[in-house]
Amino acid sequence: MLRISEVKITLAASGFGLAVVRNNHNKSAGRVTICDIYFFDRKGSEAYSKAECPRCNAPRPEPAILKGKLMRKTILIAVVGVVAASPLLHAQTSFSPECRREVVKLCGADRSNRRACIIDKADQLSAPCRTALRERVGALRDNPRVGQRQNGGQRASGDQRVSGGTEYAYGPDPLQRLVFYPAKVKGEHSPLIIFVHGGGWKRGDLSNATGRYKPKHYPENGYAFATINYRLVPDATVEQAAADVAKSIEYLVGRAAVLGFDPRRVVLMGHSAGAHLAALVGTDPQYLRAVGLEPSGLAGVIPLDGAAYDVPLQMVDGNRFMQKTYSQAFGTDPARQWALSPTAHAAAPNARSFLILHIERADGTRQSKALAEQLRAAGTAVQINAVEGKGLKGHAEINRSLGNPDYPATAIVDKWLADLFR
Repeated sequence: MLRISEVKITLAASGFGLAVVRNNHNKSAGRVTICDIYFFDRKGSEAYSKAECPRCNAPRPEPAILKGKLMRKTILIAVVGVVAASPLLHAQTSFSPECRREVVKLCGADRSNRRACIIDKADQLSAPCRTALRERVGALRDNPRVGQRQNGGQRASGDQRVSGGTEYAYGPDPLQRLVFYPAKVKGEHSPLIIFVHGGGWKRGDLSNATGRYKPKHYPENGYAFATINYRLVPDATVEQAAADVAKSIEYLVGRAAVLGFDPRRVVLMGHSAGAHLAALVGTDPQYLRAVGLEPSGLAGVIPLDGAAYDVPLQMVDGNRFMQKTYSQAFGTDPARQWALSPTAHAAAPNARSFLILHIERADGTRQSKALAEQLRAAGTAVQINAVEGKGLKGHAEINRSLGNPDYPATAIVDKWLADLFR
């Protein structure tokens, strides 16, 4: 087994280097654990962390720069190591070298797209590699709380503390879970922000798709905060995912007095696919009415860089890379696609106010503006803001960095919330 203490690769084309930091906690078992994965800019300064191993408590070594003729070979080693260590591909038995090479050849060296690429292009892999992939996907579905256990949580059998919050089951399915963080100063007038993670309606988890800043920033500023999981495609439908969002709201609102927040001051926030679900629940009354609530009971909705507010349009002119994901989520029936479009339900009743944020990408900008126009036409208060950032990096950044005081969108959201609850 190859053991690498640390590798940094400078990628001149993209302007970023990749540092893979490993430890030898499992040396006796013949395994190597990846501790941290960082991206660096051309000057070698750390840009952001991509993953962390909770067992790595030793100081991080300074990165060593690897250049020259071994660069291509090392890129392959690092990429294969990252792929093999990802939750999607993790198992007690590793991928064969041939399958690893297939994955790298099919999906390239850009790790940020790899998981989505593997899922969307699995049919292009060889039969043995597809079989191994299905085994790993099946393992994740059988144990959907893997991500939370890696962050210090455990499978819940009731309510449980998780990374500073308390985990609750709002339904019987293993994915019907949420983590609640009380406001630092509890009070019956504290608002609640509920976050819905993204992941193409078919992946993601509150443990790895909430962002590091939100659970700290909002409670410190007087807001209770909750982040939820929901059932995923293909085991569930988008309609069921939206129903789960509504059910989680009903669960929390029904316990407002105990948890310490004002049930009349609830804001629903979501990123990417979660932005679509938040906007859908905030505009289509059927989901909240099914649990005895009304859209007007939501003080606000904050969709973060969604691009499926008009599903039929997005199926036509959306990002080509995402078309298989859209088809898997929304099917081919135009009537169903339109029924799952927040824009189609923008006429009243709606949540009382919307703050729509988007980065600089064509489809997200078009979709956000169209939803805002329809909401305004219906008499719903709406604010729309463009946030600096492009492509997949900007799309991830708005979620990852929201709540960081140095990130511009944080001030936008903070002011909007302050005005809303003035």
